[in-house]
Amino acid sequence: MENAAKIENHKKSNILINTISIVVPLVVVLLLSVPKLDLGEWTKSLTHVIGTINTLTTVALVLGLVFIKLKKISLHQAMMTISFGLGGVFLVCYIIYHSTNPANKFTGEGFVRYLYFFTLITHIGFSFVVLPLVLRAMFYAATKQFAAHKKIARFAYPIWLYVSVTGVMVYLFVYHLFPAK
Repeated sequence: MENAAKIENHKKSNILINTISIVVPLVVVLLLSVPKLDLGEWTKSLTHVIGTINTLTTVALVLGLVFIKLKKISLHQAMMTISFGLGGVFLVCYIIYHSTNPANKFTGEGFVRYLYFFTLITHIGFSFVVLPLVLRAMFYAATKQFAAHKKIARFAYPIWLYVSVTGVMVYLFVYHLFPAK
């Protein structure tokens, strides 16, 4: 009987994770496709907030890996929870910024232009892939299914770190290395 309840809870959790993993990107695309809102000039500074969030997420993810390698479980949990929370704040800031401001044009030329677009395209693509992986990893950790957590974290972590690092790179490319004139 207890095993049947576990299987049922697992199915429900998978349905919830899959639903969130589909709904979040669809809502983001929908919100970005509507006419721009006017919430004021303050929204222009969100690019720097977003860059800072990606940087802090990268640091927290790296520290999370260091702490788990050192078997400092509570510090690992703290860093991964911080990373997850920063992801939520990032998403809100990203939606507000892109709902209120036109996209910035990348001004770099030559090889750096190809590098930028490769980085941007892979960043966006992996950002869709990583959400269900991270949600499952967080779920398994929260429910103390550590074998399953470790198994999925092997895939989720490097993709999450890549998305975070390339987010910083895109920010630096567009706003600091090759800003619009």
